[in-house]
Amino acid sequence: MAFCPYRHKAQYYETDTMKIVHHSNYIRWMEEARVDMLEQMQLGYDVMEREGILSPVLSVSCCYKSMTRFPETVEICVRLRRYTGVRFELSYEMRDSATGVLRCTGESAHCFIDASGAPISLKRKFPAWDALFRSHAEESR
Repeated sequence: MAFCPYRHKAQYYETDTMKIVHHSNYIRWMEEARVDMLEQMQLGYDVMEREGILSPVLSVSCCYKSMTRFPETVEICVRLRRYTGVRFELSYEMRDSATGVLRCTGESAHCFIDASGAPISLKRKFPAWDALFRSHAEESR
């Protein structure tokens, strides 16, 4: 099962004086799309945090291809590129929803930790979640 794209309508406050979306907002949109992806897996941050699991960002990068302007809408496709049981990596592709023009690509890496900051292996502590992540990672190859 592929993830449904996440849609974001550019807001006026996200733009500069030329009505072009400021580059920092693409990182925020990646986070919105990541949260949506996890919710599609039935493993939203609220579910994980109730179980004492946190998932911080380890790295993030963007490559800007073309400008998004107010009030365009972008579709963000997220792929679970890699999963190890402790870490996962995502790729993002943002396209104008009306024209399909590529606006930005990106990547982010995350891990699973407990409240003290110690790494957690989903395979050992949450085998059903591990299987879910593995199935989505394998489908994206």
